[in-house]
Amino acid sequence: MKLNEFVKQKRSFVKLTQPELAEKAGVGLRFIRDLEQGKETLRLDKVNQVLQLFGYQVGPVEMNKTE
Repeated sequence: MKLNEFVKQKRSFVKLTQPELAEKAGVGLRFIRDLEQGKETLRLDKVNQVLQLFGYQVGPVEMNKTE
């Protein structure tokens, strides 16, 4: 699952609007919109602020190697 889909799913599950999530996470509404739209360049510290509300954080994940 992609990060933007994960955040949308978690936000919907707890019934928060984008503005409510932004306020609770301490980030701007624009950041939440960019995150949920899959913007490729985002500040990891802010991503972690959002994910922390759901009990998660960004971390290294091994990539699948195609040979």
